[in-house]
Amino acid sequence: MTEVERSAGAPADEAPGVGASAAPAPGTAPAAGDPAAADLPGDALTESLLEALLFVAERPLGRRELATLTGASPETIDARLGDLEVTLAGRGIRLLVDGDRVALATAPEAGLLIGRYVGREPTRLSAATLETLAIVAYRQPVTKAAIERVRGVDAEYALRSLLHRRLVVELGRADAPGRPILYGTSVDFLERFGLLSLGDLPLLDAAVAERLVMPEPAGPARDDDVDPTGDPGRAASR
Repeated sequence: MTEVERSAGAPADEAPGVGASAAPAPGTAPAAGDPAAADLPGDALTESLLEALLFVAERPLGRRELATLTGASPETIDARLGDLEVTLAGRGIRLLVDGDRVALATAPEAGLLIGRYVGREPTRLSAATLETLAIVAYRQPVTKAAIERVRGVDAEYALRSLLHRRLVVELGRADAPGRPILYGTSVDFLERFGLLSLGDLPLLDAAVAERLVMPEPAGPARDDDVDPTGDPGRAASR
């Protein structure tokens, strides 16, 4: 039977888009009134269910997205994430927290063993790229112009390299003339350097901290400038 004959002979209730609603796309919550919404755990969300959801996620998930997917309140999401973080401490899988986003990753101490299994070593970063990454990590969100003022040299190549390796991401645009791009570190950055959150960044020498939070120059702002958003006290305390 040809495709045309099969289509012509198909019952009306089997025709595409008739009599049935399309299934929701993966990663989206059921629409309001959808019977599937009744099956969401809501505030009865357990630690194990949250762990399973983060395990299958192909990218870091935001807390608001987790609340939408599970039907749980933001308070419940925060509580279960806290429980999961404690449970996974000392195990082979850890919970990474990058601001609003969370993800599961292998423990830092397992890096060499996992690298041997997958048959490759992490790409080494040049000194210039590492310096740029450090500025982004401690001063984020930060513009390219601010990075270049700290380093004293052009940061275009280093930033492109970090973006390509997904160690740095674009966080949006600054509320300044020219709307320059704001850069910050990613969840991949945390995983690569064995950090569970930005709070695990090592302390900075006082002289280095002072250099990182150097004030913006006086005078009219350039198109790629932005007022500093880093907290000097935060950087100086690291």
